[in-house]
Amino acid sequence: MNVKHHISDELLLDYAAGNLSEGWSIAVATHLALCPSCRRTLEAMEGAAGALLDKVVSDHPVTTSDWDALRARITSEAPAAMTAPSSVKAKPTASTGQGVASVIPEPLRSYLGGDVETLKWQALGRGAYQIRIPTSDRATQVRLLKIPAGKPVPEHTHEGRELTLVLAGSFRDGDEVFARGDLEEADGSLLHTPTATEGEDCICLAVTEAPLKFSSWIVRMIQPILRI
Repeated sequence: MNVKHHISDELLLDYAAGNLSEGWSIAVATHLALCPSCRRTLEAMEGAAGALLDKVVSDHPVTTSDWDALRARITSEAPAAMTAPSSVKAKPTASTGQGVASVIPEPLRSYLGGDVETLKWQALGRGAYQIRIPTSDRATQVRLLKIPAGKPVPEHTHEGRELTLVLAGSFRDGDEVFARGDLEEADGSLLHTPTATEGEDCICLAVTEAPLKFSSWIVRMIQPILRI
C-alpha cells in the first residue's frame, strides 16, 4: 500500500498534543494505522516535543528560534528509515495488528463492532450507504460511507472541516485520486464532487463538524432525513 495523501502537520501536532475531539482523533488514529510515514512523523514530533520540554523544565527560556528548530527537527527526522511499530500511542489507540484480509483497522473496527462483512448499512439512495458511528463527541459527525463504483457524491461544499479516509476502493476528486490509506482534508473553500473510481465500491470514513452544503436543492430537501 502506497499512501500518497497524508495528515497535515498542523492536524498531527494537535493530535499529538491531545487537542483533538474524539471524531477527529478516530480519523487520524485510523490513518496512522495504515500509514507508516505519518507514524514516523508522529514519533519525530513527540521526540522533539520531549526535548523542548526538557528545556522548559531546566528553566531555559524558550525562544522563537527554539520553535523553528523544533519544526526543522520534525522535517529532518520524519523521512528517516525506521521500523514501523506494531502499535501507535493514540487518542484512541491505533494498531496495525489486524489480519491481512481486514478492511477496517483499529481503532475504527472497535467502534463499528466488526469488519465490513458484518456491518449493517443504511441506504442513502442511488446505491450509496452509510453507517453513523456514535461517539461522546458532540462537535463532530462520524460516519462510514460506501459509494458505488463509478458513482459521484452530489456536488457540495462545507461549513467547516471534513476529513475523508479511504479504507477500500478509491475516489477521484478533481485531478487527484485517493486510495486506501489516503486522507483528504476539505473545508468551505472547496466545492467538489468526489467520484468513486470504476471497478470497486469506495468505502471511506468521513468526519465533519457541520452538515454538508449541497448544490442540488433536491438533495438539500432530503438532507435532514438522511442526516448528512
